[in-house]
Amino acid sequence: MISTRTRPGNTRALLWLLLILVVVLYGFPFAYLVGTSFKTPSDAISVPPAILPRGWSLENYRSALTTAGVVPAFVNSFSTAATSTVLSLVLAVPAAYGITRYRTVSGRVFIMVALVTRMVPPVAIGVPLVGMMNFLHLRDTPAGLALAHTTISLPLSIWLLTSFFAAVPVELEDAAKVDGCGRMGVLWRVVVPVISGGLAVVAIFAFLASWNEFLFALLLTAVEAQTTPIVIANFQTQFGLQWGPMTALATVYSIPVVLFTLLLQRRIVAGLTLGAVKG
Repeated sequence: MISTRTRPGNTRALLWLLLILVVVLYGFPFAYLVGTSFKTPSDAISVPPAILPRGWSLENYRSALTTAGVVPAFVNSFSTAATSTVLSLVLAVPAAYGITRYRTVSGRVFIMVALVTRMVPPVAIGVPLVGMMNFLHLRDTPAGLALAHTTISLPLSIWLLTSFFAAVPVELEDAAKVDGCGRMGVLWRVVVPVISGGLAVVAIFAFLASWNEFLFALLLTAVEAQTTPIVIANFQTQFGLQWGPMTALATVYSIPVVLFTLLLQRRIVAGLTLGAVKG
């Protein structure tokens, strides 16, 4: 009897231990990144490396933030990610709604094609994108880069939104139609507010896909539209990488994403659980 009663407690302790282990493994690289940003230049390249700085310094942050091109790169990153997120939502919402409500063969084929495009390596479409952007005179512009990033986030956005729309009862739409709403009115006034949590999930995935993207930013930008990941990669000299300024700028670059996630935390949780319980 005693051993039977203690089993739930042992299971809970094991689960907490596994949870702590996962958090440590997941958070250690970021913690090491932040710690390195406060190290002195000699401490940052010491062998063996030290986890915590031997001497704390803000010199890396001063050096990184005063480097030419850093502030414009931040502006480019934000404008590109915001534009790409808006484009993904504007295009994905009607597409996903049509797939779930009309249930046509072409809609099912479309969603399968969208999933297949997620399997294509971005490097495979990098060269065609460069040619397209040159033809449209959009190379080295935030608008051109935002369009390229939309090709990454749009298939996933459509796929996620189809599951959210499928969880909305059709009776809600029927009631709105009885009250005089048209199809678009039902979508924007009834259905979209119901899946606002799902929209937050899709928005943050689309924003992160653009915010952290490196390959297209490398291929499609030169000077005017350079984003922060490219600037971070350029912190190097003839003697090697400048680990201090690189990690300092990477730490600052991660702050908007953390704040964005915290602000949308409740809606994200609501969106992830949307449709989990029916009845």
